[in-house]
Amino acid sequence: MKKIFTVLLTASALAMPLAATAQVKPAPIGKQVVVEKEVVRKKVVVRKGGWVKGRRLSASDRRRAAEIDYRTFQLSTPPRGYHWVRIKNDFLLVGITSGLISKVQEAR
Repeated sequence: MKKIFTVLLTASALAMPLAATAQVKPAPIGKQVVVEKEVVRKKVVVRKGGWVKGRRLSASDRRRAAEIDYRTFQLSTPPRGYHWVRIKNDFLLVGITSGLISKVQEAR
């Protein structure tokens, strides 16, 4: 019984490298292998507007904002360090140095 077991063990140990080399097939020379991949890119939509109190205006928003006279549009007097700006149909009370939105009003 021991003899049969040792013969089978040595036979499997000798056959293992032969089986491993038999599975690897090198690509034929001169043929190109085409690998197809499906790439999915996630699309992120950035919404401009939707002004919220406490949000900071970005540099691009500051460039398109037009400073207005608050008396013309019957808005409240801005406190020191703030000014009213208009972006599209929204009036924003914005800190001059910080760019933080303090108040949002829609055009009437």
